[in-house]
Amino acid sequence: MTQPIRLAHIAYKTRRFDEMIDWYKQVFEAEVQHQNPALAFLTFDDEHHRFAFLNLDVIDPVSEKKKICTDDGLDHVAYSYADLGALLNTYARLKNQNISPYFPVNHGVTLSLYYKDPDGNRLELQVDCFASAEEGAAYMQGEAFASNSIGVGFDPDVLLGQYQSGVAVEKLLALPDGPPASIPAEHGIGA
Repeated sequence: MTQPIRLAHIAYKTRRFDEMIDWYKQVFEAEVQHQNPALAFLTFDDEHHRFAFLNLDVIDPVSEKKKICTDDGLDHVAYSYADLGALLNTYARLKNQNISPYFPVNHGVTLSLYYKDPDGNRLELQVDCFASAEEGAAYMQGEAFASNSIGVGFDPDVLLGQYQSGVAVEKLLALPDGPPASIPAEHGIGA
């Protein structure tokens, strides 16, 4: 079995967006890698991001009444794989066991497969798209990420076939052309 090499990041949904960012900056002495009204990414080490915050007031606006009973909290936990082959081998193994991702997306900085466990907890299995943490951090601070911080969806079966046929890994990890992906309802946003 191919195993992840590290815990990559934790993502939170919140209606206290600015407060959460400030708190994590103070507690971890973290720096903001990228922030817009809907999303923020922070790090405290050489990883491109260790925390992600989804601003529910922007992503899933609700009435004042619902804000009392929020759905704030953990959004997902992400695990990194050593390389694209390890991630795709895991995808193929899980698919053979009838476990499929509900959201395959190339975020530009990572190529990611999102899964839900039997209790509905969300996991992101990912591989970095850049050779170094510095390159990934620079991408997150650049215009391409600012214009599309969600990424572009892809078909994992097509990607697996391209990988098996010898297409260059750098080409497979590059952000494909296409419209920004929509976060699916299965991700817990808007549900």
